Amino acid sequence: MGDYRTRLLDPLLQELSSELPALLLAGPRATGKTTTAARHARTTVRLDRDDDATAFRADPDAALASLAEPVLLDEWQAVPEVLGAVKRSVDADPSPGRFLLTGSVRADLDSSTWPGTGRVVQLRLLGMTVTELEQTCARHTPLLDRLAAGETIGSPRSAANLTDYIELLALGGFPSAALNTSPRARTRWLDSYVEQLVTRDASQVSEGRDPERLRRFFEAYALNTAGVVADKTLYEAAQIDRRTAGAYEQLLKNLFVVESTPAWSSNRIKRLVKAPKRHLIDPALATALLRIDPTAILRDGNLLGRLLETFVVSQIRGELENCESRPRLFHLRAEEGRREIDLIAELGGGRILGIEVKASAAPKDPDARHLAWLRDALGERFVAGVVFHTGPRVFPMGDRIQAVPICCLWQ
Repeated sequence: MGDYRTRLLDPLLQELSSELPALLLAGPRATGKTTTAARHARTTVRLDRDDDATAFRADPDAALASLAEPVLLDEWQAVPEVLGAVKRSVDADPSPGRFLLTGSVRADLDSSTWPGTGRVVQLRLLGMTVTELEQTCARHTPLLDRLAAGETIGSPRSAANLTDYIELLALGGFPSAALNTSPRARTRWLDSYVEQLVTRDASQVSEGRDPERLRRFFEAYALNTAGVVADKTLYEAAQIDRRTAGAYEQLLKNLFVVESTPAWSSNRIKRLVKAPKRHLIDPALATALLRIDPTAILRDGNLLGRLLETFVVSQIRGELENCESRPRLFHLRAEEGRREIDLIAELGGGRILGIEVKASAAPKDPDARHLAWLRDALGERFVAGVVFHTGPRVFPMGDRIQAVPICCLWQ
């Protein structure tokens, strides 16, 4: 544990463990859930290992009662009966800090009959953000909280350029790939991750899936990340039918590797598109799925824009659990695509933050026109707008709208 990298979630995890009986960390495989949770536990049980799982399959209540608390139950979904034992134990003794659970599958969490409801508080741990990679967590306040508080964002301490951002998005947030690895080793790790995902992990969640067809669908998803794309575009590119595509998308969501950002709605604005925007959870997955490197990304303007937005969204999602403003993320598209805003963060009381991402070092007034339109439509409900860009400085782009370097997300 001597080389442990602090996560943004660590202080919150410690605080909640002192007040609540059971916490669950959910997120993609290999994002550090077990390593982080183990720092807060006395006993660790790896339920994806037969030696540890056998006793819990036979008698989960007795197996749980024999362990020194706090207990970490890693990959709980491998032995789902253990959750009933946790429920019964918490009902009998709701003392704080008794159980930690981790899981890499979402399907059971979304069930209306999930036994953990009311007993287990869920937290998401995604890939490492740049803040975590650079280990500046102690002095970090999420940018969305700063905007929600009306703070004017200052220029970064040190500037980054487009090449830096491409290298960061290709690096990704999976600790085993991003930390202390060469580009060649990282490429092999990501290739292996995708291979295991479409073969081993997918079959454990949903039997009967064809790995090659699932891979084609995943590749089509990567090509269209950060897009409001018709379902037909995806399933035709993958050479599958609509029903299979729907099942595959849900499967990838259940594995926490893709995310749909819902469309924002308002009775003040008409003709809003209701389709979701799709993102890979980590842009580095695209480098494996599409077999591309930073040079190839730089040469493809369309893909560059999509991956840069996916990268920014991954940084924002990675610190949502720590946001005191408790934002919910949406996208906006209106008037048949003539009005688009990459990301809408809805705060309490219907207050709104608008976010655009531009692969430009010097955004111009037209790059903020949709944010200005939203500001004028919402009035005081519009708190702030940000145009993230690849240049070095912050500058105003109108009332309550700023151009902000992407690196301000972690500096």
